Amino acid sequence: MSAQIDPAQAGNITKFKISSNLDENSIDLSAGVVDYRYYESVLSNNVTATATVVETGFQEDKGKTGDAPGTIDGLPIRGGERTDITIEDTYGNELKLDDGLYVNRVRDVDPGTQTDVYFLDFASKEYFANEQTRVRKRYEGKISDNVTTILQDVLQTDMKIEVDNTGVTYNFIGNEKKPFYTCTWLASKSVPEKVEGADPKPKSADEKGGPAGYLFFQTRDAFNFKGIDNIFSGKSTKKYIYNNTPGLPEGYDAKVLTYDINRDIDLQENLMLGTYNNRSIFFDYFAFNYRVKNYDITKQKQYISTAGKEDKEVGETVAKEFTASPTRLMNHVLDVGTLPKGITTAAQLEDWKNDPAESNFKAEDIMVQSIMRYNQIFSIKTQITIPGDFSIKAGDLVTLDVPELKGSPTKELNPESGGIYMVASVCHRVTPGSSLTSLDLVRDSYGKKPTGMTS
Repeated sequence: MSAQIDPAQAGNITKFKISSNLDENSIDLSAGVVDYRYYESVLSNNVTATATVVETGFQEDKGKTGDAPGTIDGLPIRGGERTDITIEDTYGNELKLDDGLYVNRVRDVDPGTQTDVYFLDFASKEYFANEQTRVRKRYEGKISDNVTTILQDVLQTDMKIEVDNTGVTYNFIGNEKKPFYTCTWLASKSVPEKVEGADPKPKSADEKGGPAGYLFFQTRDAFNFKGIDNIFSGKSTKKYIYNNTPGLPEGYDAKVLTYDINRDIDLQENLMLGTYNNRSIFFDYFAFNYRVKNYDITKQKQYISTAGKEDKEVGETVAKEFTASPTRLMNHVLDVGTLPKGITTAAQLEDWKNDPAESNFKAEDIMVQSIMRYNQIFSIKTQITIPGDFSIKAGDLVTLDVPELKGSPTKELNPESGGIYMVASVCHRVTPGSSLTSLDLVRDSYGKKPTGMTS
């Protein structure tokens, strides 16, 4: 059997230095932090953290040891203070941000004459930069290139940018929107140039290299603009098991301490969202007519890479009487004749003349598919807690095995609930007595299919 990490074994806060905005002074609160939680999510444009601080006023203050005022008024903390935080789990993995985190707010202060208790909320530098900048220019060409340009030139981030190349072009004007809003908006319009590592499949409905739908999110070391199917076609990085035996079976990285199914299937909600079947009407004001696009999820298997086994068509397991007709009607306006390519008016006019009826964006093929893909990947939601493993990030793939419900004491692995999941969100937590990692896992289909494990 593999060695099992004791969940009661505490991690370590090796650094918690808050720097003053007014001078070069700083205070290390490592000994006063009784609860630290760090958060990432594929649905969040930035990372956040929260710390519970208990301090007695006896600490190192401006190079001198002795009685000192509380940090809130002594440093002081007034918002935006850079905080360099490093925590370490029992595996030896460190979690830190190279540019630190910044104080967003101080809340729930419980002051006393000898002890102060309060909460500090942190966010990344880009979270605040997003409020100070706007996307103004005109952009044309590949969406992935424009996302990189916006993050580098407008948001001016120094973080690494991980981008899956897109296979479609889109011309747009920033219109004074914030960078995070713009990149998230562009994610819904994106189609991957190709799906890395996936089995060869026919091209997507819009004749590109994969199905529509991207996620834009931040992790500790990068901004990510990733195609959903590029994420799901990757390899699992960790393998976990939930069972009632004391040891850790060979081949697993950790035992699951708690296991909850937050959502399995909500048929009524899926029907309301049009997950299985919907109809979109696209108005073309240039030609003064409209086009109708029907979307049936059972016809999408040839385009998408699911996390579960693929012996059934996507959506085929739902009763056919509920998927045979559209359950959601959507309306869109086509931008035909707008923003043709070119820097000068003459160049734009020449490009428009080549095909006056061409739309700036193939909404009929892309928008509906991306909406349905977003709904689909959150069909199954599971929450687990494991001993602290700070190497796990949002967007990672993990393998989860759970026992099958049987009357006999011998439990076999459940072939339907087990398999590959995407880490939709992660919380790493350190207290004086323990280090834990909570994962919200999602997937788009049932069943377990063979997959390789990364080293």
